[in-house]
Amino acid sequence: MSKRPGGELATRPLHFIWMADCSGSMAVDGKIQSLNTAIKEAIPNMQSVADENPNAQVLVRAIKFSSGAQWHVSQPTDIADFRWEDLSADGVTDMGKALMMVAEQLRIPPMTDRALPPVLVLISDGQPTDDYASGLQALMAEPWGRKAVRISIAIGEDADTEVLQRFIGNPELKPLQANNPEALVKYIKWVSTAVLKSASAPASQTTDSAQAGMNVPIPILPDSEPSSADDVW
Repeated sequence: MSKRPGGELATRPLHFIWMADCSGSMAVDGKIQSLNTAIKEAIPNMQSVADENPNAQVLVRAIKFSSGAQWHVSQPTDIADFRWEDLSADGVTDMGKALMMVAEQLRIPPMTDRALPPVLVLISDGQPTDDYASGLQALMAEPWGRKAVRISIAIGEDADTEVLQRFIGNPELKPLQANNPEALVKYIKWVSTAVLKSASAPASQTTDSAQAGMNVPIPILPDSEPSSADDVW
């Protein structure tokens, strides 16, 4: 199918941001290494999804937070060129600072008003140690922050799911509970394939008010992992 005159189906940027907790507790029981492995395994899946939809340019970056927050991949990088360098874990959980820094990047500029709704994936195993509420307020003050697809993954039973739920901001979407490496891999794969595919589809260029305030139809969630003897976190 050829592109229509007027550029209706011209490539539009879709910003995908990993937001990773790198506090000291993530070093316990191999959590940080499991996260590194899961994201590395997800990259080919993300590349395949992007290849299937030439009308969306998938741009990926990552921020890490522990004692303070830093961009782990600072520049929006085309998924075809994206590489993952392993994270290490140490320090506290300054999640609010990370949210504030993401909010700054979702302003117009540097964002453009013709972008697709961003996808933000917040991954944490504990509780914020800084002013989380101010960071979330800053994020939601930006139009692209409000329109973003916000997904959270709780690693282990000590994660503050109430905070992660507030980040999502949609009662129909719950934090994904990963209590072992297999569950984490499954959820990272779901975010990087099903959610990304939905966000990059042409249908996501219009608001569907039936989606409980979400700008993008969210695909069916994978089943949450029940607590079992196999849980390691």
